[in-house]
Amino acid sequence: METGDGLIVVLIALVLGAWLFIYVRGKLKESLYPLGIDIPAHEPVNENEVTNLLTAHGYEVISGKQRIPIEITVNEDEPLGSRLFIDYFAEKDGIYYTVKIAKERKPLEMTGSSLRDRLLIYHLVYPQTAGVLYVELNQRKINIITFELHAEEVG
Repeated sequence: METGDGLIVVLIALVLGAWLFIYVRGKLKESLYPLGIDIPAHEPVNENEVTNLLTAHGYEVISGKQRIPIEITVNEDEPLGSRLFIDYFAEKDGIYYTVKIAKERKPLEMTGSSLRDRLLIYHLVYPQTAGVLYVELNQRKINIITFELHAEEVG
């Protein structure tokens, strides 16, 4: 080998290593966010009681109501249509949350199973959020609900 050949081999190895690192990191991100649904970009939101309450608690409302269409198939029959609605997205200190507003006609029990059944889906659809802000406007209260899945305990 010539004098500069070792340097060339090291540079090629570094370039290949960097490319492999970037490729693997991208694949890992894809597997962490399999739905590929991004949080909507900042968009103007009309001011109302909910947005004022969130702002008063230090949150910035970054997006209004989002509608996520869902197609459901049972036993390969005709697909059924449904939708998932998210009331707002909010951000505080660089941490993002989905926002759901409490409804009088559909009260939410603050039990593990009820919170899982009613709110976990919002975190699963947007895993890059820290959790769900459940806004009880009547009480002027914001509940911060987070979910932590323990994969090592599955099975």
